[in-house]
Amino acid sequence: MPWPVDVMMLCCAEAVPRPNVPSKVAPSAPKLKSRLNNPLRFMTQPSFENSSTSPLMVVSHLSKSVQDASGTLHILRDIDFHLAPQQSLAIVGASGSGKSTLLSIMAGLDTPSQGTVVLSGQDLFALDEDQRAAWRARHIGFVFQSFQLLGNMTALENVMLPLELAGLPNPRSTAKDMLVRVGLGERLSHYPKVLSGGEQQRVALARAFVVKPSLLLADEPTGSLDHASGERIMDLMFSLNQELGTTLVLVTHDPKLAARCDRSITIEAGRVKG
Repeated sequence: MPWPVDVMMLCCAEAVPRPNVPSKVAPSAPKLKSRLNNPLRFMTQPSFENSSTSPLMVVSHLSKSVQDASGTLHILRDIDFHLAPQQSLAIVGASGSGKSTLLSIMAGLDTPSQGTVVLSGQDLFALDEDQRAAWRARHIGFVFQSFQLLGNMTALENVMLPLELAGLPNPRSTAKDMLVRVGLGERLSHYPKVLSGGEQQRVALARAFVVKPSLLLADEPTGSLDHASGERIMDLMFSLNQELGTTLVLVTHDPKLAARCDRSITIEAGRVKG
């Protein structure tokens, strides 16, 4: 499932057209920046404070169905699981099993037909789209299979973007430090078109981790890379995940990659297998 355009371009700053429902015109960049510079306007108070003993995310009785010409299509059926802080989870399954739809609902980008997703004490679907957008900007990072860097921005500018949109201080120095951390200190002024696939994905990792999200969602992050580059990217992702204390959810077809996570679930015909 392709990820929505403004999520891919603006690091999940705004609610966007969802799969299987009519599209809406994406909001302008000034509107996005206005919302993110004033995130508390859209926030409701969490129902409980997160702690080391409280789940970071609870997915309860989650189902997703859509109507097509043949009737009702059941994409997800009664999905239940929870994630502890700093845990890593692999979601595996065949193409079309519902993995990416599940990831999209976990991010609050798509809506379930039934069930709830609670992140850091907040029921995502008790919020409207603006509130969910602000919640994502504060709590969730994304890494995509096809990098989704902005071609008219340098590596440094791509990593600065989520910091600037969120109104965080010292975006240039913070972004530079993160690019140095991923081994791209000599590529700050380079545009994506002159970077290798592995270098582009390292920029994407820096962009995802630079706001120190509580949850990182990665959709086939090595799918566009050769084996050696993919191995290096995953080593770096797991290293950053442990270093920054992020909870990681990884969609993958690769059983070897899934085995590196603390736990895994298999989606088969929209259900958790086993």
